[in-house]
Amino acid sequence: MTVDRLHPVLGHHIVNSLGWRTLRPLQQQAVDPLLAGSDAVLLAPTAGGKTEAAMFPLLTAMEEQHWSGLSLLYICPLKALLNNLEPRLAGYASWMGRRVAVWHGDIGGTARRRMLSDPPDVLLTTPESIEAMLVSTKVDHRHLFAGLRAVVVDEVHAFAGDDRGWHLLAVLERLSRVCGRPVQRVGLSATVGNPAELLTWLQGAGRGSRPAAVVAPDAGPAAVPVDIELDYVGSVDNAATVLAALHRGEKRLVFCDSRALVEKLGAALRERGITTFLSHASLSTDERRRAEAAFAEARDCVIVSTSTLELGIDVGDLDRVVQINAPVTVASFLQRLGRTGRRAGSARNCLFLALDERSLLWAAGLLRLWGTGYVEPVTAPPEPRHIVAQQMLALCLQEGAVGRRLWLDEWNGLAPFDRSAEPIAAHLLAENFVEADGEMVMIGQRAEERFGRRHFMGMTAVFTAPPQFTVIEGRREVGLTDPSLLSDKVEGPRLLLLAGRSWRVTWIDWARKRCFVEAVDHGGRARWHTRGAGGAGFALSRSVRQVLLGEDPPVRMTARAVKVLADVRAAEMTTVHPAGPVIAGRGADVRWWTWAGYRANATLAATLGALSDGVQRFDDTSIRLRSDLTAELWRAGTADAAQRLCLPEVDGRALEGLKFSEALPHRLAVATLAARLAELDAAAAVLAERTRFVRVAS
Repeated sequence: MTVDRLHPVLGHHIVNSLGWRTLRPLQQQAVDPLLAGSDAVLLAPTAGGKTEAAMFPLLTAMEEQHWSGLSLLYICPLKALLNNLEPRLAGYASWMGRRVAVWHGDIGGTARRRMLSDPPDVLLTTPESIEAMLVSTKVDHRHLFAGLRAVVVDEVHAFAGDDRGWHLLAVLERLSRVCGRPVQRVGLSATVGNPAELLTWLQGAGRGSRPAAVVAPDAGPAAVPVDIELDYVGSVDNAATVLAALHRGEKRLVFCDSRALVEKLGAALRERGITTFLSHASLSTDERRRAEAAFAEARDCVIVSTSTLELGIDVGDLDRVVQINAPVTVASFLQRLGRTGRRAGSARNCLFLALDERSLLWAAGLLRLWGTGYVEPVTAPPEPRHIVAQQMLALCLQEGAVGRRLWLDEWNGLAPFDRSAEPIAAHLLAENFVEADGEMVMIGQRAEERFGRRHFMGMTAVFTAPPQFTVIEGRREVGLTDPSLLSDKVEGPRLLLLAGRSWRVTWIDWARKRCFVEAVDHGGRARWHTRGAGGAGFALSRSVRQVLLGEDPPVRMTARAVKVLADVRAAEMTTVHPAGPVIAGRGADVRWWTWAGYRANATLAATLGALSDGVQRFDDTSIRLRSDLTAELWRAGTADAAQRLCLPEVDGRALEGLKFSEALPHRLAVATLAARLAELDAAAAVLAERTRFVRVAS
């Protein structure tokens, strides 16, 4: 076993305390680059030993290079993942005489004060908590982070694909200024389609100037076998019946694509006498912890979850993963599939249960795409101008006052937090979000009014959470519910479905956003509104098109699934053609069936102009066109379309979901959303294809 490069104490415990006879390939290959101080991305499937691959070399460096104080940050996207990791990492650190602590929103004031007075060597935290520490007047951030040497970013792909990633990069640059040195960055990720680009992204301002390595050992011929099945069940009740009948005595993790579906399926399983636990973001922390702990210890049971359990939270030794309908990416499916097959001799497995015909089709498309070996590249959202505004305000809070000529240097030249942000800085000054006193800039009155509540705590998160009401039974918090369930008209008692149980609302405290409930037998409803659902991507949409054209996914399909998929293919016969997109019309409903995904179709709809039906109706698969369209009009209107692609139009109401957009000039806020709704390359690819023009009789 290759442990000679690790600290001898660590090597002793790996052999004698863990009982490991060998390190895994990822763990072996990560030692040299991490000890050399390289930035790195470590890639392996779920339960592939990524945490140890990062921590063993960094604990060795900590000891050999005499790191002192808080020298290592371990950053996760979820508080539950931090809680789950703490005992394991604390054990590893204790072998070396080092300490680990957790800091996130659920940690109380006493524990925080203890950490500030006597910092741990390793701090498990989130980007939002780091931001809170940097801007807090109660934290001497220069003292706390003076010894910082390295940062581990777990589930780095989960950050890189949205605005939390931009926030993370900006905060890391500010940390390097605070501690006065470049900080080694190590990302841990499951399989992604573009690992080199992900590493370049993670390096931030250090890209090109610091050594970097992607560590991704080949799985080789001994890879775990995979067993995938696709079934059609037609309803939530039928799905519950199937789950109640199959795999009795086994531990099953069921993924759903919405909180409401988790609640409905959980309630249906409990009605059938199945020991069932639930996990989603609107359940209280205590409720989720109880469910996850009970599930980890139980045997014959089911836990129903949204993507909250997709990441590396340990829920024990799973037997089965079940997917209701389908996730929207292959990467997400791989994360879920990786929850199984951890025991020697077992197979990774997933049973897909489609609740309707469309879901069956898209599940088949996803599995076909997976069968080709495709994994989506992780790309950061373009033009994060609102995050730039947030960072400028946060820096003013952090420093109290910053030099007017220097504040754009605080991110070490990382675009777009560099000199290209001067128009945003000018707007913040002009609108009094910040104010100048000679050569110094500080937080302004308008920022105080808009973001100053609870000591600017709303400044630490870059995403907007929709309003929800806290549901309370007695003194126990059950979770959160959408306010529309408390205000819409009902006959009889108002009943909610939460934590898989039905509740009767007894009183609503509108001012404090709380509702009090008591348990009832059945009849509750669940609902949550979400913003910016997005839609399917180009690769998945095109894979679904190939399924309609006759390609089957490389998995087992039940007889029901085969029959229903045949019916779907017959019904969609006019919407697909092997040679390219199709324009098909029935009466006034004329559609261009691109099968290009939501963002590409948004771009194409904006570009078509007068050829569209005037309201730009589009979805993942098609764009609605004017009812009097002819082949001649189409050819004339699209002759040069690829050379004049337009960004989609933005509904002004959509700006509500772009946090800090009000700190931007309106035109820049709109331009940010438009850029994020567009997919220019895919749109150009569709326009390069030959479109068939077909009219269908009314």
